[in-house]
Amino acid sequence: MRKLPLNESSFIEIRLNNLIYVDKTKYILELLDTSKYVFLSRPRRFGKTLTVSTLAALFEGKKELFKGLYIYDKWDFKKYPILWFDFTAVANNTPELLKKGLHRRVEEFAREHDITLLEGEPQYKLSDLIKGMPKKYKLPVVLLVDEYDRPILDHLGRGDEHLEIALKNREILREFFGILKEGPLQTSLKFVFVTGISTFSKVSIFSTWNQLTDISLKKNFATFLGYTQEELEHYFSDHIQKMADNLGKTYEQALN
Repeated sequence: MRKLPLNESSFIEIRLNNLIYVDKTKYILELLDTSKYVFLSRPRRFGKTLTVSTLAALFEGKKELFKGLYIYDKWDFKKYPILWFDFTAVANNTPELLKKGLHRRVEEFAREHDITLLEGEPQYKLSDLIKGMPKKYKLPVVLLVDEYDRPILDHLGRGDEHLEIALKNREILREFFGILKEGPLQTSLKFVFVTGISTFSKVSIFSTWNQLTDISLKKNFATFLGYTQEELEHYFSDHIQKMADNLGKTYEQALN
């Protein structure tokens, strides 16, 4: 019986360790065929990071990990340069720490890809990075942003002082993402995927940077994250039967 992927949000680890993976790659293929800039909001613990991790593996060309999945024989698995911003790993206790965290992450990418950045605010360094990577790799950049709104949400409902931090953090995010509106940067991007819990209209990815297609409430992507009844019974039948045996019940009773 395959193990459950408890507390595991890495697509690579799930596939390498043969954990249960509910195949959502049909939705990913539809996204890639129809959209270039995508935003998806869902609650925490709903599979957003796993989705981002799956996209990263796809654009890294790790075809062997997709064997048996819907997308396996439908994608060319070319290796693209990737920028992955995970805002759960960026300090946001103060606006200064958030800005330093953005500086640090962009500079880490620059060192990793041997790209020279000019001095300046983090958004200008991001611009240099995105313009420089296609020149080096001869391929456009894939930009993945996970939980973009974490620096705002972490401070809501905690009093006036934290509200002020949230507002300042929102402004930093507006400036950081707003740079992506530039025409030259758009030609340097292959695909952009942004996740969050909420939509904040005054953050630039929804105002200034209005190319993002919000699929959060799109009917054809309603079951992109989470499990349907059909998926529950298909992927978890062994575990449901084990639960039934442990409880001394029938399979149908355990399923219910």
